[in-house]
Amino acid sequence: MVAMATAKRDDVVRHIASPAYPIGVISDTHGLLRDEALAALAGSALIIHAGDVGEPSILSRLRDLAPVFAVRGNVDREAWARVLPLTEVIQAEPHSLYVLHDLGQLDLDPRAAGLSAVISGHSHKPRIDDRDGVLFLNPGSAGPRRFDLPVTVARLTTVDGRLRAEIVDLPL
Repeated sequence: MVAMATAKRDDVVRHIASPAYPIGVISDTHGLLRDEALAALAGSALIIHAGDVGEPSILSRLRDLAPVFAVRGNVDREAWARVLPLTEVIQAEPHSLYVLHDLGQLDLDPRAAGLSAVISGHSHKPRIDDRDGVLFLNPGSAGPRRFDLPVTVARLTTVDGRLRAEIVDLPL
């Protein structure tokens, strides 16, 4: 946990003692939680919402499936959203997951901080990258379709002790 001392003060570290995978990852719902997204996230041990929730009922509905960890996005400006942190660290032993909405606001070195993954939203573009041994995941947007971008969520699992990400296209 010493590595997390480099994170910002508004980070919240959550511990999940024995992670059961998969972890569902969703972002940019913008007030629309599709039944297809709920179906894709069903069976998750926990759900991460990477911001731009848009409406508090979204989080309530996700909590019906699994515990939810959410961060505030740039559209989450109403009073209900002020309780959402800007960033969050989730300790799913042995993995440390850093969650923020806009990857452009990442202000730490994930590898030096001992992070296994950085999860973000904002761009609405689903993406999985490995950067210097750290998994970078953007689940894309599960809310209103934007331009010609797909509507997606993601799943995190472990394979041989390593995090693996999968983008899930939602059938519309």
